[in-house]
Amino acid sequence: MSASDDNKGDKPSAGPAGRGARKTPARRGPVGAPKTRASKVGMGHGHRGKIMVTGAAGALAQHVIADLTEHGYQVVGVEFRGVQDEYPDTVDYVVDFNQRPFEDVFREHDFVGIAHLGRIRFTQSTRGRRYSANVVGTSRLLRLARKYGVEKVLALSTFHVYGADARNPSLIDEEYPMRAANLMPEIVDAVELENLFNIHLYKHPELNIVVLRPCNIAGPGIKNEISRMLAQRVAPCLVGFSPLMQFIHVADMSAAVIAAFEQNHPGVYNVAPDDYVTYQDALQLAGCRRLFLPSVPPALARRAVRTLGRLAPPEYLIDFFKYSVIIDGGLFSRTYDFIPQYSLSELFAHYRALK
Repeated sequence: MSASDDNKGDKPSAGPAGRGARKTPARRGPVGAPKTRASKVGMGHGHRGKIMVTGAAGALAQHVIADLTEHGYQVVGVEFRGVQDEYPDTVDYVVDFNQRPFEDVFREHDFVGIAHLGRIRFTQSTRGRRYSANVVGTSRLLRLARKYGVEKVLALSTFHVYGADARNPSLIDEEYPMRAANLMPEIVDAVELENLFNIHLYKHPELNIVVLRPCNIAGPGIKNEISRMLAQRVAPCLVGFSPLMQFIHVADMSAAVIAAFEQNHPGVYNVAPDDYVTYQDALQLAGCRRLFLPSVPPALARRAVRTLGRLAPPEYLIDFFKYSVIIDGGLFSRTYDFIPQYSLSELFAHYRALK
C-alpha cells in the first residue's frame, strides 16, 4: 500500500465527530523522521524539542521544516487545508483543527512551539469554509496550545491586511490600521485571524506570540497569485497603473521565520527587504510579456479580469495591481538582525528560467 493509500484509509471521516470512538488523526509516516533537505545534510537530532508546523504541505513550510530540523528541532508537520490528495513527506498528520482528533496530536507530542504557517487562501475555498478553518480552527489551536503548555507561537499573516488604496501612506508600519476588512470583504478572515492572535498576544503572554506580515513571497515552489503571474509567459497589467511592489525570496522568508521563532520577541512585524520594483518592471525581469487591460471604468477592468480567468489575478485583488502597498520592514530587521540574502534579480531569474 502506498503512502497516499495509507493516508486515505486513516483520514478522519467527514461524519459527525461526536459519534463513535475517538478517531486517530491520519498519520503519513514516522513522526519526527528527518525531512528531505535535512536528511541530505545529515542533521536534525531533535534535541531542542518538538515543533508543530501547520500548512506543512506548502512550499514555505517545507523550507521552514528543513531549517528547523537543521537547527536541532524535531518537527511534526500538520496539514488541515485538505486541498490535495497527495502530500509531501513534510506532512505527518492531515486533520481538521475543528475535529476532536486534533487534540490527539497535542496529547501525543510535547510541543515546545508552534509555527502556524497554513491558511486557506481566498481562491481555495468558499468564504464560510475559509472562516471555519482559518479563524475558528486557529482559535481552537490556540486554546490547545494554552492547555498543553506550548511556550512559543509564530503566526504567518500577510501584508494584504493593510488593504490596497490610493490613500495609503508611502511606507506602512505595523501601527497602520488593517483596512482590508473595509476595502476588501474577501479578506475579512485574514484580518480576523490577525485580531485573534493580537488578542492572545496580550491576554496570554505565556504563549509568546510573534506575528509576521510578509510582503509578496516568491521563488521556487510558491504558488500564490503574484508568483502565478510571474511564472506565466503573458501576464496582465492595467493601463496607467504599475504599482511599486516588494518581494522576498521563499528561502529568506524561511530564515525570517526561524529567526523570529528562536529569538522570540513577541509582537507584530512587517517582513520585507528595503528594495522594491514596479509591477511592470517585475514582469519584464521575470521574462513575461505584458498584456494591457483597460483600467477605466472599473467595471470594464473587472470584466476583463473575469474573462481571463486563471490568467489574471482574482477580481478582489485588482486594487493591489493598481496601488502601491509598501511596508516598512525596519522593525523586524533591527529586532532580529535580519538581512535578506537573495536580490530581486536572483528572485526574478527563477521565473525567467521557467519561460
